[in-house]
Amino acid sequence: MAIQLNHISTFNSKLEKQPKPPLPTTKRRPALQVNAVSSSNNARQLIQSQAIRAIQPKEAVAAINSDGFTLLDIRPVWETEKARVKGSLNVPLFIEDKDNGPLTLLKKWVHFGYIGLWTGQYFTTMNPDFLLRVEEVVPDKDSKLLVACGEGLRSIMAATKLYEGGYKNLGWLAGGFNRSGDEDFPEVEGTEKLQYATIGGASYYFLQLLIFLQSVGKSN
Repeated sequence: MAIQLNHISTFNSKLEKQPKPPLPTTKRRPALQVNAVSSSNNARQLIQSQAIRAIQPKEAVAAINSDGFTLLDIRPVWETEKARVKGSLNVPLFIEDKDNGPLTLLKKWVHFGYIGLWTGQYFTTMNPDFLLRVEEVVPDKDSKLLVACGEGLRSIMAATKLYEGGYKNLGWLAGGFNRSGDEDFPEVEGTEKLQYATIGGASYYFLQLLIFLQSVGKSN
C-alpha cells in the first residue's frame, strides 16, 4: 500500500511540473479602429435622438434666417476659396499635414497616387485646435450652429466634437453642399459652384468637360 501511495505522489508531482497550456486570448481591435467605430456609433445616436438636428440643404436658408442658426463651414481653406456661403464662419476640421518625416512622406506619395492626383485633395490631418478655434469665434455655447462640409461626413464628425465640447444647439447639413442645388444657397462667393468645390485634380477637368457637353446639348 505504501508503494502504491509513493507512485501516486510521484505522478502528481510530475503533473505539477508540466507546463500549463496557455489560456485562450480574446482578439482585440486596434485602438484606432475602436475609436472610429465608437465615434461613428455616437454620431448616429446623436442624429437619431435629434440631439443634433439633421437639416437638408433646401431647408438650410430657412434654418439660418428664421431659426437663428449660424452656418459653420468646416471645410479646408482650399475648398472654401473656391466657393463659400456669404456670411458663413470657417473653422477647418482637417488641415494640411506639413510633416516631412520619412513615414509621412511615404503616406503622402501613396495618397497622391491613389487620391490626390484624381481629386486634388491635400494629405490632411485632424486640426488639433478645432474646438478652441470654434470657441474663439462662437464663445456662447448656447448658439445655434449649422455644421456643414462638402459631403456630410466631416461635418458630422465636427458636430459630434462640438456636442462633446458643450455646444448643444447643433444642426448638421445632411449630405453636405454636394447635395445642394443652385437655388438652395442664393448668396455664394468664389469662382466655382458650391456643390463642385470639393472637386479638384484630374476629375475637375472631366467635370468641366461634362458641363460643356451638357450646355452644348441644351443649346441644340
